[in-house]
Amino acid sequence: MADSIFKRYLEKKNNLIKNRGILQATYVPDVLLHRDYQIEEIVDIVAPSLNKDKPSNIIIIGQTGTGKTAVVNYVGHELERADAENKNCRYIYVNCEVIDTPYSILYNISNQIITDPNKKIPFTGWSLEKIFNELANYIDDENKIFIVVLDEIDMSFKKNGDDIFYYLTTINEMLKNSRVSIIGITNNSTFAEKFLSPRIRSRLGEEKIVFPPYTPEQLIDILKNRAEQAFYPNVLDNSVIPYCAAISAQGSGDARKALDLLRISADIAERNGDSIVTSAHVDYARQKIELDAVVEVIKTLTDQSKIVLMSIIKTPSSNDTGSVTTGEVYTTYVELSKNLGYNPLSQRMVANLISEMDMLGIITARVKSFGRGGRTKEIDVNKVSNDVFSILSSDDIFRGMNLNQKLKKQTTLM
Repeated sequence: MADSIFKRYLEKKNNLIKNRGILQATYVPDVLLHRDYQIEEIVDIVAPSLNKDKPSNIIIIGQTGTGKTAVVNYVGHELERADAENKNCRYIYVNCEVIDTPYSILYNISNQIITDPNKKIPFTGWSLEKIFNELANYIDDENKIFIVVLDEIDMSFKKNGDDIFYYLTTINEMLKNSRVSIIGITNNSTFAEKFLSPRIRSRLGEEKIVFPPYTPEQLIDILKNRAEQAFYPNVLDNSVIPYCAAISAQGSGDARKALDLLRISADIAERNGDSIVTSAHVDYARQKIELDAVVEVIKTLTDQSKIVLMSIIKTPSSNDTGSVTTGEVYTTYVELSKNLGYNPLSQRMVANLISEMDMLGIITARVKSFGRGGRTKEIDVNKVSNDVFSILSSDDIFRGMNLNQKLKKQTTLM
């Protein structure tokens, strides 16, 4: 029998990670460090549900990796445990990044409540009004307080508007026995003020709780706590955890990023057959994570944005700074578009695409003024990673094209 292609993995001796799941962002530890204040705030608000009294609705705000979802799920599980005998309340969680349409959200909530498989709501085919009325009937029959968590609520709004929030914030008007409270979780600190109508905003955001970013010291505590459970003894160099924490704290105090960095560093050490995870593994892991992020961003660009980005790379600099102007890029863009069979966009639209890529962090552009002669943008070609060219080169729209050949010289437009 031929050797398994996983033979090398099965026979490797340097297993550093004892429990990989503990390093995943979805893992909820028994103790949530440095979130006592936020836990206490949420507990104080939802506690009346234990006596079958409706709590206030809550909007929870904080950047990615600040523990919002972990804390809310932790409180929800503890609430159900405290209510195990009386059964006065129920905790429902929906991730609106994954379940993002009004129908799918109502469907998901309904089928977490309905236990009879013959009465479950179909995945498609009903009107929103019908599924909403059925949901209201099932909720009222339960005679309980329902805590419904809508995680990443801004994701649903971006695709569908605020219909789902209208349905869920008005459902109590239809109920006689039960009550529903909403906990919305968002990364956008201005979500409620900017996007929701005044009527829905006043109902949904009765109380707000803000989760601040973790400090470097707090991230070290979190990583140490996870590492003690996740790794075998003496496999982490003393510099690794402080280094992972420092890198993550430079951004936004993102515990999720710190955990990913630690886990991927250990994965790399294991693959190399190394017996200890060092700061060198962390450096390599950081590069890999950042490159993966660039890959995902470039994949989501439109074809025209990809052509503009390739034009930036292919435009030779006419000065000592290594920068190119919007006009120079546009000249290259027009020729490249024609070579690829695309109709060129206007220079104004190309300038807008350059601004968008600057905001995404793919390129670095700055405005240069010529006084009465107008303004242009200078793009620093030196700061466009070689990896960006490699990623673009493998894209379908450039397949079969010799990207190493020089494009024809054309008159530069300002």
